Formats: sequence, C-alpha cells, structure tokens
Amino acid sequence: MAKKKLTAIVKIQIPAGKATPAPPVGTALGPHGVAIMDFVKQYNAATESQVGTIIPVEISIFEDRTFTFILKTPPTPVLLRQKAGLDKGSQTPGKAVAGSVTEADIEEVAKIKMPDLNAFDLEAAKQQVRGTARSMGLVVK
Repeated sequence: MAKKKLTAIVKIQIPAGKATPAPPVGTALGPHGVAIMDFVKQYNAATESQVGTIIPVEISIFEDRTFTFILKTPPTPVLLRQKAGLDKGSQTPGKAVAGSVTEADIEEVAKIKMPDLNAFDLEAAKQQVRGTARSMGLVVK
C-alpha cells in the first residue's frame, strides 16, 4: 500500500474528555475537510481518564481527509497551577508572588513533562519547570 500524502498538521489544546465540534476544534479542522465528529469521539475516548486537564493534541491530516493524532503531555503551567492550587499565575511575575510549589512538585512535573521537553536528563527538565514557575510568579521552596 502506498503512503498517504500529508496535507496539514494542526496543533490544538483541548480539555480532556470534553471536546466538542464547536471552536476551537471545528474552526481548526473544518477547513481541511476532516470529519469533525469522528475526531471528537476518538479524542474523548482517548482522554476520558484525564478529564478536566488540558491535553495538547497534534493532528496529522492526509490527502484523503483521514487523520491520525498524537496526544502530548499537559502544559507545564497547567500542572504547576494544579500543584499550587491556583486558578492563574501572578499578574506581575517577579514583583507579586502568586503562590509556591515545593522541590518535590517541580520534580514530579518534570517527570510528567520529560517526553515532550528537549532535555537530556531530569535535572535539565527541572530547570525548565523552575523557569516556568518563576515566570508564573510561583516561589520554589
């Protein structure tokens, strides 16, 4: 069987288990002619165990309007907000402190994010997570 020709790659962030054909899914996939309901059903089935978390997805769309998708790990700020128990980060990072996370929380988030980070070891991944925490106005204790 011949390889299918790739026409587009679409990246969107959707709450796990709660995708609907409404925006952002419909507006992202509609122009490519993909069966939106098929994607929504498959995505919701694949993410039903993580309901409530935002899961980025990378959708590869082929010439014959079929698609495949790859689920990524949740964004680092989302994981850090959950650990700190916050709704959002600081309005003025560097000046106002929004909350704090422990070194153990940083390590846990780094382990979760490791497959999607461009870090060679856990220590480098922890540095990236610390930087994100700092830019959100979180203090690492």
